[in-house]
Amino acid sequence: MAPGGLCLCGLIRLLCSLLIPALFLSGILCVCLVALLWGIRLWMQQRKKQLTSAGRDGKRPLVVAFFHPYCNAGGGGERVLWCAIRTLQKKYRNVTCVIYTGDRDATGEEIVEGAFRRFNIRLTHPVKFVFLEKRYLVEASLYPHFTLLGQSLGSVFLGWEALLKCVPDVYIDSMGYAFTLPLFKYLGGCRVGCYVHYPTISTDMLSVVRNQDTRFNNAAFITKNPLFSKFKLVYYYFFAFMYGLVGSCSDVIMVNSSWTLNHILSLWRAGACTSVVYPPCDVQTFLDIPLEGEKSTTEYSIVSVSQFRPEKDHPLQIRAFARLLKEKRLGQQPSLKLILIGGCRNQQDEERVNSLKRLCEELGVGNDVMFRINIPFEELKRHLAEATIGLHTMWNEHFGIGVVECMAAGTVILAHNSGGPKLDIVVPYEGHTTGFLAENEDNYAEIMAYILSLSPEKRLEIRENARRSVHRFSDQRFEETFLLSVEALFK
Repeated sequence: MAPGGLCLCGLIRLLCSLLIPALFLSGILCVCLVALLWGIRLWMQQRKKQLTSAGRDGKRPLVVAFFHPYCNAGGGGERVLWCAIRTLQKKYRNVTCVIYTGDRDATGEEIVEGAFRRFNIRLTHPVKFVFLEKRYLVEASLYPHFTLLGQSLGSVFLGWEALLKCVPDVYIDSMGYAFTLPLFKYLGGCRVGCYVHYPTISTDMLSVVRNQDTRFNNAAFITKNPLFSKFKLVYYYFFAFMYGLVGSCSDVIMVNSSWTLNHILSLWRAGACTSVVYPPCDVQTFLDIPLEGEKSTTEYSIVSVSQFRPEKDHPLQIRAFARLLKEKRLGQQPSLKLILIGGCRNQQDEERVNSLKRLCEELGVGNDVMFRINIPFEELKRHLAEATIGLHTMWNEHFGIGVVECMAAGTVILAHNSGGPKLDIVVPYEGHTTGFLAENEDNYAEIMAYILSLSPEKRLEIRENARRSVHRFSDQRFEETFLLSVEALFK
């Protein structure tokens, strides 16, 4: 036999001789890992018993924990949180609700009072807060690159801190940190559920990268470089796979709209435990605002209600408004004001507001745009009651609580032609128009001009149709569907 053949046979024998020890070593490592994880789980269960005391009736309460690091923010996600807690407190008497939060700049009492002031929600029983020190790990600013992966891994460490401080019976991720689900399920021994407002990654995001479109989450320097775009696409596909893996660990999955449902079903593939639970909108409070004919003949106001986050696309609102004024489509009609109402969660949001104010000055509309930040609920109602148009510009908004509130308050809504507003909210009701949809700067300016050109009677007809259509998004409807969905977690 040729020397080359002998060398090849020797190499094969060497590999075979190493294969069995390698498999044996791998098996030992796997057993050690499983034993370690099982030991951690048993330790967590023991810790749960030590940290949880019996109630007045001698029974240990069922601890339901919500993972919501920004519970003191003023957005729609926080309204879902507080309504969910209130619903559970009304339904289950032997339940203690816990919130994992990183809002260490406020006391528990201040947070609860803030929820009442902003959302008009009063809890029937006290809620316990577990204050987390490592919330900075989920801040986007910490990860200028690979932000999705960085925040997700950061949420695992933040979740570990939460689990060490309180081991619940039921864990509900109410803010979209899906990577914490396996942590609480397999190490904490909890029944786990989640309420998904917006998928961390979606097939639409994959399409944006694949088509090399420039967006707030797809920088121009990436779209202009085919190599960078391909690398980011691979990264996104890998992340989507991991996201689907951790999301499928959930025992109960609630999504807030048809748009979110479609994406979660395609990514998590857990249709049997997934259901749509429309977020609770305080429609009754806004429906209590008298719907009368328009009184003001000197000024029209256009109101936007949304947190100051990049995806809300406030610059589009300002540019469309500036174009409306610049082209003087209104002739000698009454003057216009754009009022931007929203919550600021952190310094980045505040810097974003300052940037928007500079944009207003650059476009010459600084005196025509008002910013109202973290305002009381009564002031929000007043602005909506006086508004003619409700404005929304987020591409692929998962749902759009602000859109519903604008419609319930009696404004003529102009929302983005995508996501929840397109599929669930600004849709014909009993065959009648409930609002309008737009996609770009010119489109928005044109439709705003059209709405303002309508007669007050025609606008009143649209407002009435919109009001009748929003009852399906009420607090009562949320309570019914939420309890039905989470029932499996309490059996």
